[in-house]
Amino acid sequence: MAIKKEPKKGYEVGYKKPPKHSQFKPGQSGNPKGRPSGAKNLSTELLEELHERVRVTEDGKQKTISKQRAMLKSLMAKAVKGDTKAANTLLNMFLKLVPAEEKDTEGREFTRTDEQVLEDFKAALLSQALNKEKGR
Repeated sequence: MAIKKEPKKGYEVGYKKPPKHSQFKPGQSGNPKGRPSGAKNLSTELLEELHERVRVTEDGKQKTISKQRAMLKSLMAKAVKGDTKAANTLLNMFLKLVPAEEKDTEGREFTRTDEQVLEDFKAALLSQALNKEKGR
């Protein structure tokens, strides 16, 4: 038979009242090692990775640009070639990132070049959509 020790007078063990012998001593942390100083979170790591520089060849010339810039250039090239997912991604990024006053076209006139670019892009998207429909 186990002999049950009676609790000391004045302190009752129970909910939110651990036994005195298992409580942290004054000045002692519950996680003494904790997170090491200088440890980086995911957003910091991602920002550092995007700012790293890579060497690319553009128009036959070697350039060093950030990975972020390289990704945007790649996405833009796909969108221009008619990739609708890439175009949608770029447009969504534009709408989220560019302030409203820069997007506002009220009072501005489109030049013939602007209109031609939009028409060419529209025609390319329609052509691609039609080709996909024929392929099904």
